[in-house]
Amino acid sequence: MYMPFRSLVVVAVSLCGLGAAVHPSLPEVKTVYLLPMGNALDQYLANRLTKAGRFEVVTDPEKADAVFTDRLGMAFEQRWNELYPPPHEAKPAESKPEPEKHAKGDRPTDLFDNNASPAVRIGAFARGRGNIFLVSRKDRTVIWSDYATPKNMRSQSLNDTAQKIVQRLENDLNPKK
Repeated sequence: MYMPFRSLVVVAVSLCGLGAAVHPSLPEVKTVYLLPMGNALDQYLANRLTKAGRFEVVTDPEKADAVFTDRLGMAFEQRWNELYPPPHEAKPAESKPEPEKHAKGDRPTDLFDNNASPAVRIGAFARGRGNIFLVSRKDRTVIWSDYATPKNMRSQSLNDTAQKIVQRLENDLNPKK
């Protein structure tokens, strides 16, 4: 059966609109915590989110309904488990082995070693590639995401990118009817 080109375009555009459904948990989010992001985008994003007024930006991760991050994967999972440790099962007391001693300058760099410098601890988060994710604390699912890259690393460009992210989030929460 032959379908005229215009009809095909109308069907394709209609189907694109179906994919824009908002995750059911997104409207429930009231408070957000931001993990460190590349080029301090988290700071610009916190500013823009606060000005928009839709979310309360919290500095205590325990008070957050969801967490913004620019990375997913193993480093994110480790950081998540630090912020929100899983419940411990009752185990018999075990003796902890002595930590390895390293000569100065011979110490391995652990991303989340509390004795490491802040730059070492957040190094993996400093390499975001433009993806932004909002992860629900309730069930650890990505409930919203976006892709936005600044034109350059100047503060105005980062601020503009944060504004675009917040505007897209607002548009997804309040779609035009």
